Amino acid sequence: MSGAPISFEVDVRKRVGGAGRSFDLEVCFRTHARRTVIFGPSGAGKSLTLQAVAGLLRPDEGHILVEGEPVLDVARRIDVPARARKLGYLFQDYALFPHLSVRQNIAFGLQRGWLNPRPSTRHPAVDRWLHALGLDRVADQWPHQLSGGQRQRTALARALVNEPRALLLDEPFSALDPSLREHTRAELQALLDDIGIPMLMITHDPADLDRFGEQTLHLAEGRILPPAPRHPRLPEGASALTDR
Repeated sequence: MSGAPISFEVDVRKRVGGAGRSFDLEVCFRTHARRTVIFGPSGAGKSLTLQAVAGLLRPDEGHILVEGEPVLDVARRIDVPARARKLGYLFQDYALFPHLSVRQNIAFGLQRGWLNPRPSTRHPAVDRWLHALGLDRVADQWPHQLSGGQRQRTALARALVNEPRALLLDEPFSALDPSLREHTRAELQALLDDIGIPMLMITHDPADLDRFGEQTLHLAEGRILPPAPRHPRLPEGASALTDR
């Protein structure tokens, strides 16, 4: 896996809802950063945006380019399947299969179709990520037997086992106890530094923005906000005044 930046170009529109209520997503942005964080409150459209990039949601209009290649272009009827986009997705609630062991959950990322991996499944890529994420000793346990951090690492291993070109993270720490979040942030940062994979993260937590936001995008009510204006450079010895 490469630590090089990855480019995303997203310009999509999607209306969701029903029963008299609807939400319009109209997202347009470009990023060439190694780590991009989309920040915004709950209900801003962050998950919809990430799902569209991943291929889990089909916009009504627009296009998405990854590394300059179209994975979606509604007008040209291009819609590359999620697996073929080569993007690892970490779900907010981890979406582990409760009837599969840690090893089987990770191996599921290698499956074509919906057949469950056998309990006896052994694969070098699965063994690699079990070891890399410190899951060797819990490889045969079930998700309900794991700590929050272990569940997250299992889901992360499943997202990485196919060697994706980028990692998509949906509120990766919101399911953790607050006392574990900072420790797990540090663990994830160390892992990203080690394997060098670029990432696109969505979050509502400013702490995630501070730690991971090499490039930051602010999303509100389904739209990317323009960057906040910067104060002009003041002459030496001058100070900025604010109204009270």
